[in-house]
Amino acid sequence: MPLILALDSSTEACSCALAIDGKIFETFKLLPRLHTQYILPMIQNLMAEYEFNYTDLDGIAVGAGPGSFTGLRIAAGVAQGIAFGASVPLIPVSTLAALAQQSLKFDTQYVFTCLDARIDEVYWAVYSTADNKVQLVGDEQLCKPEMINIDLTGSCYGVGNGMAFIDQMPELMQSGIGSFEIDVYPHAAAIAELAVGYLEQGMAISPEDFSPTYLRNEVTQN
Repeated sequence: MPLILALDSSTEACSCALAIDGKIFETFKLLPRLHTQYILPMIQNLMAEYEFNYTDLDGIAVGAGPGSFTGLRIAAGVAQGIAFGASVPLIPVSTLAALAQQSLKFDTQYVFTCLDARIDEVYWAVYSTADNKVQLVGDEQLCKPEMINIDLTGSCYGVGNGMAFIDQMPELMQSGIGSFEIDVYPHAAAIAELAVGYLEQGMAISPEDFSPTYLRNEVTQN
């Protein structure tokens, strides 16, 4: 099994994780606007705890977005810096896919992942959960909650802080979501889980080829 370091700072949460021989060990904290102060010490402490050097890694996984522009740039810079220094590949993982991965524990055919994109918009995507694997249905999108347009046949679970806008979503959307949870953030542990499979599928890239997924053309602070 590959040894993978994963990190994410795409939301108010900041986390890092190690995938070691099929097991995952994570440090997770809610740190609004403090990512730059904590993310690197968190990673260094986790690596030291399990007595690994960066050069021992088979890859570095990073929450690629969508999410906070500032947070994405922080994680991207740290991940690229470590990957360059250790000469290991980088594995981008969608933050929306990570949310879906965290929701596999629920008995549902689909997961609707939704994050607050500010200025009255949300990032969202739908994932199927067939064979206990998350698979993107359609595309990741950015729009106002009332403009979400999906028609799913089957049970659907909603997750992410964007679900705070469920009352603004179309009635068909609201009726299709059996249950939902708002206070859930992408975890590096879920990113690590997905990254193990991505690495085996040859989806790792060179650090210099990585850029975050913003979904919005203009880059603003949030």
